[in-house]
Amino acid sequence: MATLIRAAGGVVWRPAGDGVEICLVHRERYDDWSLPKGKLEAGEHPLAAAVREVSEETGVTAVPQVRLPGVSYTVREGFPKTVDYWSMRYVSDDPRLVAESDEVNAVRWLPVDEASGLLSYSHDVQVVRDFTALPAVTAVCGLARHAHAGKRGNWSGPDTARPLDKPGRARAKELAPLLALTRPAHLVSATPRRCVQTLEPLAALLDLAIVGDSALDEPKPGQDPEENALSAAGRLAELAAAGADFVACSQGKVMPAALARLLGSETPDDYRTAKGGGWLVAFSGERAVAADRL
Repeated sequence: MATLIRAAGGVVWRPAGDGVEICLVHRERYDDWSLPKGKLEAGEHPLAAAVREVSEETGVTAVPQVRLPGVSYTVREGFPKTVDYWSMRYVSDDPRLVAESDEVNAVRWLPVDEASGLLSYSHDVQVVRDFTALPAVTAVCGLARHAHAGKRGNWSGPDTARPLDKPGRARAKELAPLLALTRPAHLVSATPRRCVQTLEPLAALLDLAIVGDSALDEPKPGQDPEENALSAAGRLAELAAAGADFVACSQGKVMPAALARLLGSETPDDYRTAKGGGWLVAFSGERAVAADRL
């Protein structure tokens, strides 16, 4: 059975006139124009690979926003290949990285229609069509559930003071570089200790403070869970409406219903999240337009 090749990349965009333009790369080896992408390294998360490959091929630092439908095809050597794509917002660029690339010999920024006409492959054209179907994304939230903190029944103190255990601390360290890809302007956490601790490695990495927010806490005894979900969803929407990317940490009894409310879904179970797991939630103003599992 042929080995599957996994790759990741992005549709990188920036404002231009009344619209946007996207970034294409030319590969001398194949004499083609394509979207920037590349193979995953061993053990690498696809999102991390997408951001890294975009940087290496275009010199652009970009923020991932919405996961686009991936593509599958067979490469010239006969191996099956899948590529995961994200829409990505341009932040800055360093042309020296392109000059050092041994794969890419030209980078072009073009309006979407021109880019689609230049692309060499129909599957890239379809990815661009999927990108153009998206509403304008104004903010991204990296939303995490707190990592493992042992069993509630084994902790003798107040539950809000229950800390992460050893696996939980390890998971928090793994999450930090992944959540950092969103380049958040601020960090917000539910008030329990285990939630704040889940963001501490990220806070140290980015030199940002963690702001506690009880609107992201799980329901208190006697509190209506629906009211709680509405409060959490409203707070996330309010933060997103400010127009800055952010990371938030909440709890398992909050996130499914809150995400369902944000996305207009009637099936909160679709948003159940493992401890230490999370979502990339894209907003247009205060309206959530996409949520993709990390």
